Amino acid sequence: MANILVTGGAGFIGSHVVDQYIEAGHTVVVIDNLCTGNARNLNPKARFVELDICGDALPELFSSERFDYVSHLAAQIDVRKSLTYPKFDADVNILGTINLLEASRLHGVQKFIFASTGGAIYGDPAELPASESCPPNPKCHYAASKLAAEYYIQLYKTLYDLPYAILRFPNVYGPRQSPEGEAGVCSILSRMMLENRQPTLFGHGQPLRDYVFVGDIANGCLLALDKGENCIVNLGSGKGTSVQQVYDILKSAIGYQGDAALAPLRAGEVENSYITGDLAYEILGWQPQVSLEDGLHQTAAFIRKQWQAGEG
Repeated sequence: MANILVTGGAGFIGSHVVDQYIEAGHTVVVIDNLCTGNARNLNPKARFVELDICGDALPELFSSERFDYVSHLAAQIDVRKSLTYPKFDADVNILGTINLLEASRLHGVQKFIFASTGGAIYGDPAELPASESCPPNPKCHYAASKLAAEYYIQLYKTLYDLPYAILRFPNVYGPRQSPEGEAGVCSILSRMMLENRQPTLFGHGQPLRDYVFVGDIANGCLLALDKGENCIVNLGSGKGTSVQQVYDILKSAIGYQGDAALAPLRAGEVENSYITGDLAYEILGWQPQVSLEDGLHQTAAFIRKQWQAGEG
């Protein structure tokens, strides 16, 4: 069994990744600055260190722990925030990744697993679903920072022989996704309907996105421990689903009686974005298992329980 560092392990996706690593028998150390992560998400079987990936304490942690793998999920993920604060976005997503790469190559990490974005990195692709051969075409600072981090990761393989797996995520949803802020449309819609507030569907509800359940994404991170050396793969369903379709399923699950407001797309958002999963199946043996309807019902149930308990 391996000793694994998970960055952002108190976050939405990261905490599910931690759960699957631990369930598989691995030892896990979580670092998270709890800026957007939540201590309630932490697996009690993981060792937690409150730490910022942009800080200078990483070398000491790597020296004492001797990690076999780094699973890097800590990030600034909000597209709108990246447009407003581009330097902060770059500091976290680029410089934070470089910090981890340096510590990894100096302390003998066997593989660096990186959570990238398939939902933003391709921009407005000429063909859908976008495959890994689609040229990256970032339309926002967030996507550009993720692409830059990918290039650094590949450079560390070339220069220092640090193996990697780059996993490009679609729109991930599920339990533990925060209903606060701008990211996470499924949880945001759920919370607003529970509070009997009128949701707004941007792009008039028509933009197509690739919604994949968080447990399936975490399984991709688990499979990447042993498969897919030096690869870039999409973890997509290959299916585009409109925001209106998501809203309709959640409305039924929650019992909301109102109608949504419609508005244009916001700056930095693309019209349609969904990605393939064929290469992930070929290389990792991965494919989504949870249907959209089942996953959205699980999400709505979690947000309802959280709301009833008075938790944010």
